[in-house]
Amino acid sequence: MKYDYVVILKKSSEKQVDRISILLCLLSILAFTYAQWLSGKFTYPATLFSLAIAVGVFYNIFLVEKEKQPRYRYLLVIAGLYWFMMPYLQWVAFVLFFLAFLEYQAKHPLEVGFTKNMVVINSLIKKKYPWSAFNNIILKDGLLTLDFKNNTLFQKEALDDDEPDAEEDEFNDFCRVQLQGAVTENKSAEIGITADRL
Repeated sequence: MKYDYVVILKKSSEKQVDRISILLCLLSILAFTYAQWLSGKFTYPATLFSLAIAVGVFYNIFLVEKEKQPRYRYLLVIAGLYWFMMPYLQWVAFVLFFLAFLEYQAKHPLEVGFTKNMVVINSLIKKKYPWSAFNNIILKDGLLTLDFKNNTLFQKEALDDDEPDAEEDEFNDFCRVQLQGAVTENKSAEIGITADRL
């Protein structure tokens, strides 16, 4: 779908997602090590998987120090693959695969697309709204506000842009025209219903 405007929103703190991912990776390493200890022998695959996950965790921590974005989803997938080979709790693999998918979604910037017909929020599940669902939509000082008619208010900070003032004015004019068009359509529909009743 082609959008007239797309506003990319800042994500809330990703540190919590990273902490949970690190915890799951470390718990997996402990579980693999404990399983080897219970069996009384160290196996090559368990050691290799544990080492790969540990190196990946330290590499991602290094990326954070360099102010780059870490990705733990690959480590969660690696941990999930070995959970399949474990003699017990193989269902944990599905949990890790699901969390790897969610980690990607949690770090993917939230986008709101605007066309002349609708507003689309690209989250995990794409949500589409007609213009008639809103009282007002405005982008002011980098803050996007969606004022729904059902008394819901959605406010998020947009990512920085090179020329925010010029684009904000143009975007707000576009939204104003679409909202006025939606009001006019609603009034026309109400007049039509009243005429039919007479």
